[in-house]
Amino acid sequence: MILGILGDSHGDAAITTRAVELLRDGGAELLIYLGDVETEDVIVSLSAMPTRLVFGNCDFDIAYLTEVSQRLGVTVDHPAGHLDVDGKTVVFTHGHLELYMKQAIEQATDYLLHGHSHIARDDHFGSTRIINPGALHRAPRYTAALLDPASDRLDLVEVPRLEHTRQG
Repeated sequence: MILGILGDSHGDAAITTRAVELLRDGGAELLIYLGDVETEDVIVSLSAMPTRLVFGNCDFDIAYLTEVSQRLGVTVDHPAGHLDVDGKTVVFTHGHLELYMKQAIEQATDYLLHGHSHIARDDHFGSTRIINPGALHRAPRYTAALLDPASDRLDLVEVPRLEHTRQG
């Protein structure tokens, strides 16, 4: 299963929609959104395909955003999600709650996915591969990622800024 990984769009539904389209076109079968949704419109954009999400430090009304997500069929795993994909363990969290990051590493999770920093990352800590797809707001370039756990392949996907998208 190919995972589409994105996050940190900070309320920009237009750029989120574009990222979802690019990830779907790249073969993503499931989206993992790593927090800082901020608005209902971003969740609407994510609902175009199967999505699991966590919230970030800028998602102030988690109860409301959870209700919207559930109504639209988006799975909320806040504050951290766990998946088994192709025999690999995947943990995802926004990244601002250090406890969940530490637990994933201590448990030797295969993949730890996080956002928050707005900086793309692909590192290893012990046997855990730590991936941040970058951001869709306040970043030099907007990026998302495609991960194929079966082959351990990660592709960073540049998301072109749109004329009507607010620039961060």
